[in-house]
Amino acid sequence: MASNIFYLSLLSTALGYPSLQPRLDIGLAKTPQMGWNTYNHYSCSPNEAIVRSNAQALVDLGLASLGYRYVTTDCGWSVADRLSDGTLTWNETLFPEGFPALGKYLHDLGLLFGVYGDSGIKLCGSPPDQVGSLFHEEQDAQTFASWEVDSLKYDNCYSDAATGYPNVNYSPSTSPEPRFANMSRALAAQDRAIIFQICEWGIDFPALWAPPLGHSWRIGNDIIPDWRAIFRTLNQAVPQTGFAGPGRWPDLDMLEVGNGILSLPEEQTHFSLWAILKSPLVIGAALKDSKTSINRESLEILKQKDVISYNQDSLGVSASLRRRWSEEGYEVWSGQLSGGRTVAAVINWRNESRDLTLDLPDIGLQHAGKVKDIWSKSTSRDVGTSYMARVEGHGTMLLEFQDTVVSGLYPTEYFATSMGSSTVFKSIYGLTTSSQYNITINFSEAVTSATEAKIQSTANNKTVATIIPGSSTQATAEIPLVAGSSNEITILSSQPIDSIKITPPNGTYYPSTVFSTTGNAKKVSCGTGYCRPVGSKIGEISPNSTVSAVISTTAGKKYLAIDYINNEVAFDSAWGWGSNSRNLTVSVNGEEPVRVEVPLSGQHSELFGPGLGWWDTATIGVLVNGWKDGDNEIVIGNEGGEAGFQSYGPDFVGLRVL
Repeated sequence: MASNIFYLSLLSTALGYPSLQPRLDIGLAKTPQMGWNTYNHYSCSPNEAIVRSNAQALVDLGLASLGYRYVTTDCGWSVADRLSDGTLTWNETLFPEGFPALGKYLHDLGLLFGVYGDSGIKLCGSPPDQVGSLFHEEQDAQTFASWEVDSLKYDNCYSDAATGYPNVNYSPSTSPEPRFANMSRALAAQDRAIIFQICEWGIDFPALWAPPLGHSWRIGNDIIPDWRAIFRTLNQAVPQTGFAGPGRWPDLDMLEVGNGILSLPEEQTHFSLWAILKSPLVIGAALKDSKTSINRESLEILKQKDVISYNQDSLGVSASLRRRWSEEGYEVWSGQLSGGRTVAAVINWRNESRDLTLDLPDIGLQHAGKVKDIWSKSTSRDVGTSYMARVEGHGTMLLEFQDTVVSGLYPTEYFATSMGSSTVFKSIYGLTTSSQYNITINFSEAVTSATEAKIQSTANNKTVATIIPGSSTQATAEIPLVAGSSNEITILSSQPIDSIKITPPNGTYYPSTVFSTTGNAKKVSCGTGYCRPVGSKIGEISPNSTVSAVISTTAGKKYLAIDYINNEVAFDSAWGWGSNSRNLTVSVNGEEPVRVEVPLSGQHSELFGPGLGWWDTATIGVLVNGWKDGDNEIVIGNEGGEAGFQSYGPDFVGLRVL
């Protein structure tokens, strides 16, 4: 098991997450909230008829029975002034029967009443001006409770006094946390359980402070009606997935499924990833109004019961990024589900249909008794080492694995055939090309006295002899494997074999301090305990810079676990090219560089955190060709960065060569 934990730590970009507790347990948000919100389709122009019609559609279309129950009227519902006693009120032209009546209507349908507020002096969407809750938190919480509200989405506009209360400020003078804490305390004081949705756009890395205050927190800026928003949002989610859990959910923003913006494969990708990352699932499309009805295909996506079940799974574990191939245009996310199951998503970033292969060890598995391919509506059985399927352009292969065997363990019944004293294991996976894999042979019964077993690997076809100690059921040896899943191992022994276990090499770590630099690249010291495990890094890697070292190793494709830092958070740029990623390239001995767009690594605020989030290390793995026996020149760079989303590459901390 320890070897599998080490292996997965190489594949994941996740860091060590703090132990966080959710806010006061009021029995809500044990799973991510689900519902419908006016904003994505109607912007800041909702009205009573729109809300009631779409709420009725939640029931009529069978969405409410699947869990979509929170109905939220977003910006545009209020007015510029409070009542004479300071109480909030609604726009009577848009909502003639009023908010208490709207709440009763929703409750009578078996739905839940969501409202929208703001931690500033005005609501987002002003002008026309609508009053916010700043300095009125207790009174407004009492008002919401009197209206029998069930959830509050709380935004961040017009909130920074020091800069004159601008509509949006991505560089506020102080952290937004205290303002959200004020409303959290006010809500908690009410005699009504209200879900609190923190929406400060990821300004101050709310994953660190929001869980004790609210039930969800927006991880970044608004989703936009464009396919590129999916890549941008996922890159921002990478360092936050480990913060998810019952009562605390990272919010990737509302769904665009059904708004006519994305293709059906794109909608499947959008819905799949939001679900398995445990984001609240909030429909942003018009379900039914006087002009619009949701199309059947998008409705089927929103009603996909398996995908909903992954989001609402009782274990509450978010999927995390496991592998990314930027040049090849695909990546793998995976996470645990209750009942010993695993969910995985293989995203096809290219806009063309093609066959993609998932190597099960990349998600911590070696074999699955059953694999459900959700969007192709197919089921496979007895799947070992890899799974291949056709994936549409911008689509996703979404898989559920049941009855699984952990990576590195190869039971004879699934992977081997025996004839006489020879047992041949096939589909053996190599993470890297190396002669230093450890094999443990598990025999079905103990030998009475010491005897010999012989092992052959197709990696070099040489025979390795190992001794089975007397009264033992195991023997170990060191063997070679090549990168990939095509290795075969033959074991010659008169003893029946139950299974074999393969452990990848630990490899050798090379810190940034042993690398030399050219161009703009420069070495930088970090605060104590940061830029782990080195304590320093190389930054300002421009397309004309190089970071190089000579590394002695053996020939073949090598897996590199690269420690990098990126806190290039897309705030203003979120509406355009911003992707929350930076370009990194790796070249060995002058070979064509391998490129990867690395996601965010920062787990601290870009404004107020230690090192401004630029001291937080993450790890990403790449497989690189061109290695030879002896000395090799490796270059970490940013080739082509001038044509990418950001001209500088990520900061480089070090790498491990396996």
